[in-house]
Amino acid sequence: MSNVPVDLQRLAQPVEARLADYLETVETTWAEVDNTLAEALDSLRSLVLAPAKRLRAAFCHWGAVVGGGAPQPQVIDAGAALELLQAFALIHDDVMDRSDRRRGQPSTHIQQAELHRRSNWFGDADHYGEGAAVLIGNLAHVFADDLLVAAAGGNAAVWEQWNALRTEVNLGQFLDLNGAARRTRDPDTAARILHLKSATYTIERPLLMGAGLAGTLAEWEEDLRAFGAPLGQAFQLRDDLLGAVGDPAITGKPVGDDLREGKPTPLLAEAYRLADADQRAILDTAGDRDSLAETDVAAMLEILGETGAITAIETQIDQLVSAAETALARIDQRCDADLDPLAELARFVTTRSH
Repeated sequence: MSNVPVDLQRLAQPVEARLADYLETVETTWAEVDNTLAEALDSLRSLVLAPAKRLRAAFCHWGAVVGGGAPQPQVIDAGAALELLQAFALIHDDVMDRSDRRRGQPSTHIQQAELHRRSNWFGDADHYGEGAAVLIGNLAHVFADDLLVAAAGGNAAVWEQWNALRTEVNLGQFLDLNGAARRTRDPDTAARILHLKSATYTIERPLLMGAGLAGTLAEWEEDLRAFGAPLGQAFQLRDDLLGAVGDPAITGKPVGDDLREGKPTPLLAEAYRLADADQRAILDTAGDRDSLAETDVAAMLEILGETGAITAIETQIDQLVSAAETALARIDQRCDADLDPLAELARFVTTRSH
């Protein structure tokens, strides 16, 4: 991740150290109860501590900076909580999407299924792997709450944002799952899923949590929303493009997975809107994971380009970034801190290659 901003790497280090220490303590404690639990917790630790950008923790930090500052241990604990909540979401998402890899390694449910096979246990290995992954994901959620208690204590403003974030990401995931099942190509539904599942969850809410930790959320909420909302949408649109035309060696995820699952993304909705009848017939097969050949996925990927959908999404990203930059300029006028690293981070999340 050589093109990751230096400031982002700097902010990640204390959060990763906190996660490593916390998870080691948890694993040691429960291994004394039953060593089988250590195997499950080690699987979680492997995912959480794998190389990652720690974007949510970084935006929480910058929300606190804009808000006037908060005790560093609290900001670090909040960042670690956000990273564990991300692990919960990724583990469950991989089960629902039947994704084989995450962060350059086998997904949690794949790891657990392979453990079942190697150990020659009874029952269906894949079913065991999915069940174990759901439980490991649930543990990540519990641990995230535990760390947020350490960060926020009785700070109602932070808990309000945390609860909203958790509600939104789960409801967004449900709409995503349901939209794939119904094969919706409705752009409004796609935009709603993008907003709930990723945009607010990745950038807007972490920013607001940071300002809440600083005790100045009421003062900064409007400006931070004006910055975080369009930036979060641009971030997810970039993510959708990377899933379609990114390099798997860089992203760590197979190209075309969203098409295999029939995900109701704005990219697919835009391609469907612009497609002719023959192209729509091909796009209608998105979601037939078990019957799609690589040539079928390749044909759909070609249509994304031929229809102009990719160009249209790039244009949307540019417009959203412009709105975010305008909002950040307003924040900069009121804020005493140097926000240049935040501006660099904003550029990175919308132009990244992974």
